[in-house]
Amino acid sequence: MTPTIDGAALLDDVEAFHRRFNVFPHEAAYVAVALWDAHAHLLDCFDSTPRLAFLSPEPGSGKSRALEIVETLVPQPMTAVNASAAALFRSVSNPSGRPTILFDEIDTVFGPKASDNEELRGFLNAGHRRTGVTYRCIGDNGNQTVQAFPSFAGVAVAGLGHLPDTIMTRSVIIRMRRRARNEHIEPFRARIHEAEGHKIRDRLAQWAEHARGFVMGAWPDMPDGVTDRPADVWEPLLAVADAAGGAWPERAREACVTLVTASKANDKGSLGVRLLTDLRDHVMVGIDRLPTVAILDRLNALDDAPWADLHGKPLDNRRLSKMLAEYMTADNEPIASRNIKTAGSVLKGYYAADLRDAWARYCPPPPESPLPPLPGTENTV
Repeated sequence: MTPTIDGAALLDDVEAFHRRFNVFPHEAAYVAVALWDAHAHLLDCFDSTPRLAFLSPEPGSGKSRALEIVETLVPQPMTAVNASAAALFRSVSNPSGRPTILFDEIDTVFGPKASDNEELRGFLNAGHRRTGVTYRCIGDNGNQTVQAFPSFAGVAVAGLGHLPDTIMTRSVIIRMRRRARNEHIEPFRARIHEAEGHKIRDRLAQWAEHARGFVMGAWPDMPDGVTDRPADVWEPLLAVADAAGGAWPERAREACVTLVTASKANDKGSLGVRLLTDLRDHVMVGIDRLPTVAILDRLNALDDAPWADLHGKPLDNRRLSKMLAEYMTADNEPIASRNIKTAGSVLKGYYAADLRDAWARYCPPPPESPLPPLPGTENTV
């Protein structure tokens, strides 16, 4: 008789395996990804499956590596880069078994430089639910029939920026960040570590057979305020956590609340890094806070900078606020303006303390000889 596997301890091992090679933005991300890996082994028990999306504003943030670790842990992984919708739905319909689709560089399909791909988007949308199908004509020109191909499959993606809203709302979003200089991970060596991941994958498959009876038809209790589409997304993951037991039911619900309520601000590309770098190296040198009006004056006055002419208009307060809000403070809150007391008044502005974490993660190393503060920017309280 096969010994029963401790589900909580197994999920601990899945999480620990990710932690060796991935730096996620917060604890909730580790919990969500471990649960997603496990849910892929129980897909037939659920009415819907969330997409797992590793997104970041800049390259080099660990998205592809995260997808690579997921690949070692899920059943029948199918790595897809620029795969057509036809190839994907035929793979899902394969009688030898449903794949777990891993789609890297998804921004090349849906990003600003790519034309709309409604066929692939339709496949990803339809495959969110068990009843999802993709209809295609088959046969010769004069003898065609319409056939429904199943689309239900686990899908994890990685890419820059955003995805279409129809996919974002069906996804667990992990907003990856470039590793800070004090964050270290173990180098991933496929010849060694794939085998280690496959051993955990096989244990997940074995545990899933025992857990199937607990998960099938389960209606896990949702945290307060999690309803509608977010509830559809998280229901399979919470069911897995409840079946595993231990600390996982509580951790899963904490992660659910954290990720459902997380900011949905758009990630920016290199223009955002240029803004952060100019703030650090030219505007707030030696300054711990500065009113927004002064920041805009100095940014728009910089030579060889884009700020005075962004699509025919200078950078303004609204655009500055929107761009900075897409990056996070050290406390994982969107960067936002705060009150700054000046002589006789209170102005809105930004604090260097709120920017330092983003500076460390996204900006190149600072100049060896920092520029002196601009005249008239001494600190006021």
